[in-house]
Amino acid sequence: MLNISLRAETIFYIGTWPVTNAVLLAFIAVILLTVIAVTLRKKLAMAPGMLQNVVEVVVESSLGFMDDVFGSRDRSEKYFPLVFTIFIFVITSNYLGLLPGVSSITLGHGADAIPLLRSPASDLNFTLAIALIAVTMVNVFSAAIVGIRDRVGVFFNIKGPIQFFVGLLELLSEFARIISFTFRLFGNVFAGEVLLAIMALLVPYLIPLPFMFLELFVGFIQAFIFAMLTLVFIQLAVTPHEGEEAGH
Repeated sequence: MLNISLRAETIFYIGTWPVTNAVLLAFIAVILLTVIAVTLRKKLAMAPGMLQNVVEVVVESSLGFMDDVFGSRDRSEKYFPLVFTIFIFVITSNYLGLLPGVSSITLGHGADAIPLLRSPASDLNFTLAIALIAVTMVNVFSAAIVGIRDRVGVFFNIKGPIQFFVGLLELLSEFARIISFTFRLFGNVFAGEVLLAIMALLVPYLIPLPFMFLELFVGFIQAFIFAMLTLVFIQLAVTPHEGEEAGH
C-alpha cells in the first residue's frame, strides 16, 4: 500500500541529531557537487576539453543573464557565487530525487517501511533553510554597502509614524519572501513526488514516463525561479545604494 508522508522520515541518529532520508540525499548532492567541482578544478587547461567548454558556456551564459539584470559585469561576478550555487544545488537535489530507487528502496517492512532516500525539496526543513540563506545573504550584501545601521533602519525607522509603518511593511515583506520561497519549492516538488508515486502504483510501466519528463522540466523551472528571485531581490537591495555610492 502506498504510504505518503508529509514529513521526512528519520533514518538514523548522529548523537541526538536525527538524519532524515531527505537530509541524506541532500548530503549525497553536496558530495556529488564537491567531487565534480574538484575534478573540474584539476582538469582546467588553457586549451579546454569538451567538458570545460560546456562549463564555461554555462557560466558565461549565466553571467550574461545577470548582466541584463544588474547592468554591470562587476556586480554580476560579485553575486554570481550565491545565485549560481543556489541554482545548481536545488536542481541537483531535484534531479537526484527522480532517480530510480529513490522513494522505492525502503527500510523495514509493511506499514513500518520508510524510504531510504527522499527528494530534499520535499522536506520543508530543506526549502526553509535555502530560503533563510537567500534572504539573509540579500540583507548581508545590502548591509555591506550601506552599513548595518542603515540596513536595520529600513525595517525600524522611528523618524515618524509613516516611516515607522513603512518599515514594518518592509519587515513583513522579508518574512513573506521566506514563506514564498519555502512553500513554492516544497509544494511543487512534493506534489510531483506524490504524482509519480501514485502513477507508478496504478500503472507501473510506460504511463509514468511522460510525468517523469514533466518533473524534469519542473525541477529545472523551480531551481531557476528560486535563483532568479534571489537575483532580483539582491538587485533591489543593492542597486540604489550602489548608485548613491557612485554619485558620491
